[in-house]
Amino acid sequence: MTTQRTSGRRKQAMAAAAVVAALLTTAACGGGNDDNSGSKNGAAGFDAANNKVAQASEAKKGGTLKFGGAQDADSWDTTRGYYGFAWNFMRYYSRQLVTNKTEPGKEGAKLTPDLATGLAKVSDDGKTYTYTLRDGITWEDGKPITSKDVKYGIERVWAQDVLSGGPTYLKDFLDPDGKYQGPYKDTSPDHLGLKAIDTPDDKTIVFHLPKANADFQEVLALTSASPVRQDKDTKSKYALHPFSSGPYKFQSYNPGKDLTLVRNTNWKQSSDPIRKAYPDKITVQFFSDANQLDQRLLNGDIDLDINQTGMSPQGRTTALKEHKANLDNPVSGYIRYAVFPQSVKPFDNEHCRKAVIYGADHVSLQTARGGPVAGGDIGTNMLPPSVPGAEGQKYDPYELAGANKNGNAAKAKEELKACGQPNGFSTTIAVRNNKPVEVATAQSLQASLKKIGINAQIDQYDGSQTTGIIGSPDNVKKKGYGIIIMGWGPDFPTVQGFGLPLWDSKYILQSGNNNYALIKDKAIDGLFDQYVNTLDDAGKAKIATEINHKVMEGGYYLPFVFEKFINWRSNRLANVYTTDAYSGQYDFVNLGLKSTK
Repeated sequence: MTTQRTSGRRKQAMAAAAVVAALLTTAACGGGNDDNSGSKNGAAGFDAANNKVAQASEAKKGGTLKFGGAQDADSWDTTRGYYGFAWNFMRYYSRQLVTNKTEPGKEGAKLTPDLATGLAKVSDDGKTYTYTLRDGITWEDGKPITSKDVKYGIERVWAQDVLSGGPTYLKDFLDPDGKYQGPYKDTSPDHLGLKAIDTPDDKTIVFHLPKANADFQEVLALTSASPVRQDKDTKSKYALHPFSSGPYKFQSYNPGKDLTLVRNTNWKQSSDPIRKAYPDKITVQFFSDANQLDQRLLNGDIDLDINQTGMSPQGRTTALKEHKANLDNPVSGYIRYAVFPQSVKPFDNEHCRKAVIYGADHVSLQTARGGPVAGGDIGTNMLPPSVPGAEGQKYDPYELAGANKNGNAAKAKEELKACGQPNGFSTTIAVRNNKPVEVATAQSLQASLKKIGINAQIDQYDGSQTTGIIGSPDNVKKKGYGIIIMGWGPDFPTVQGFGLPLWDSKYILQSGNNNYALIKDKAIDGLFDQYVNTLDDAGKAKIATEINHKVMEGGYYLPFVFEKFINWRSNRLANVYTTDAYSGQYDFVNLGLKSTK
């Protein structure tokens, strides 16, 4: 999941990072005007909702929950949305066969039944998944949700010519040869012609995978597997008013301005073990200026930021000084990094790649990203902490958080000699022009590399055009982009949901490529092939660890940080906690208010 997919908000700059650094250190140590009890302003305390539940018992039924955001969703259509915060929010008005547990931290990344009575009955060969739907599940007009509605909602993923933008894992898993044309071109009378899904009756749905895939249920938990009723499908206009299968329904939506959800009176608590549906109404107000949003949060006008990507430096500085008890500092699930395309010489040589890894000042890079609290812990490898099999900073093959945290010029020069460039070389760092924090990171890296004889110029490209610029291997080679600065988070919390598009050779694309390093490693490809056929969790985690080790051994990446955010929660919020299911965001679906006034 790219940053574009979660939000394009942060207005960070290097100067602001330096100002905030001292405050962040104080915050991490428990300093500031508000102590951790939060007793002075009614808030729960610093980090009180980080991987644990704050004020669960105080949640009341009723009231209006108020979100604000610096960016609207890419789409509120469950098929088309790809921003992480949108997936989180969509669970207010959409349900899936299975979903993530409404529990903090790692438990939240586990799956639990939603529309279905239980997790799938899986055949011994891992290719057939069978579900039975619950009793009492209804649409917002009171009509029952059927297995055919679930199948139709999934079929919409195939209609990429009309509904482009969302994840296509379901298409890849169920119809890898692309034989089905989607419901709008379906010639069968009921437009339910996808052969990979059977609906023998209204309560039963059966999936037939051509090849086993251990993460199939993870993909069914994405909102792209939500039911859609055919007679309510307005195709490309569906995002303006999705038809609700959850406890809330759209009352009004003005794109880029505001969104209001109200109770779906036909939803039954008895049919839904996931959602508590505390508020009566949920509002979202969108701002063009992140600083304006932060000010409204600080004023108490808004309860939380829907984008969940951290306060901007100006608001963060004030919040840490005056409202620390309202803040949480979760690990985001994202890794920020530099990656070395092997098509650009001399990065076809692993020793030249490793020269950059050793030559970089990792503390300086961390500071450029906002310091240890707002930026994150120094990244030592390429598997996010939220993914099973991750080892965090315990796996640090280049000692980036240890002996070499300020760079190791001697080792860098050894690597330069080994790659036939003893006097260094010149290259270009590609960085998005709409991400000030990334530009600051590039400048830090540029300064470090100069000390070991690598002269790197910085090319700031149009950040809204990543697909055709850095996503085109031909263009990367033509431009001489030896170093690309980027970030990535999991679509779902497994090594496949994070690393497959980055590291598997099958995912090298001529446009929209994310395997920027152009990794073609038979060992890595083989481990992914082994992973999809491994059904036990311990076996999957072991393979994930092995894949991460192979990636790091190749020197394809220089990780900067395991990213962290400073996120705001208002004094009014109850039952608040962060979840690994949504990369350290607050779990929106069961937020409540302490007072309904």
